[in-house]
Amino acid sequence: MLPKSKVDLYAAIRRDSRQGLSNRAVQRKYAVGSLTVQKALSSARPEPRKKLPSWATRLDPFKPLIDEMLPNSRHQASRSASQATARSGTRTSSQS
Repeated sequence: MLPKSKVDLYAAIRRDSRQGLSNRAVQRKYAVGSLTVQKALSSARPEPRKKLPSWATRLDPFKPLIDEMLPNSRHQASRSASQATARSGTRTSSQS
């Protein structure tokens, strides 16, 4: 059974290596590469995950324009919707 976390994987790799398994055998047993075995043997803890940079979206160039179009208050849109429904006499799903 394969280890559940990377810390457990590193511990298992070190344990098997101490018991005399070759690096190649450890690679096959845990389905990892030689670099992973080398890292596990050189360090007890795996290095932390890298933070991914935020991605630019296609909407980013238009955000200032959208902000100009929208009302300043976040709640103004919901107030406008409730006023419009009050005038027409219909009920929205949020009012039921």
